[in-house]
Amino acid sequence: MYAVATIGRVESPLFDLDAAPRQGDEGAPDAWLVFEPTVRDGLSGLRPGAAIVVLTWLDRARRDILRVHPRGDTSRPEEGVFTTRSPHRPNPIGLHRVTVLAVDDLRVQVSGLEAINGTPIVDIKPVLGEVDER
Repeated sequence: MYAVATIGRVESPLFDLDAAPRQGDEGAPDAWLVFEPTVRDGLSGLRPGAAIVVLTWLDRARRDILRVHPRGDTSRPEEGVFTTRSPHRPNPIGLHRVTVLAVDDLRVQVSGLEAINGTPIVDIKPVLGEVDER
């Protein structure tokens, strides 16, 4: 068994799972990532303009679904969840590429995050360019 610790939560105007955009570039609003004080040092160097990947735990997703209609379109044939971006999957890890708009201590504002309010954050990572020496 592996333990995954929540390092923060999403603060978003999105509250309804069914009304949330399916992808960040489909009208997702700006949102705040609110981090736990224990990870403050990990935010050092994070600046507005940075492209990051936010990993979330999609806590309201179903874990018993292995086949879905892509994008919820029942006119399309079902496919395995591992070939889709469905939130419903055995380990509901959300992957969100966003841009940092502002950093205010433990609060980081980002653009285009389709995660709903209260979604747990499990990690963030920088988007790497062709060469990155970090």
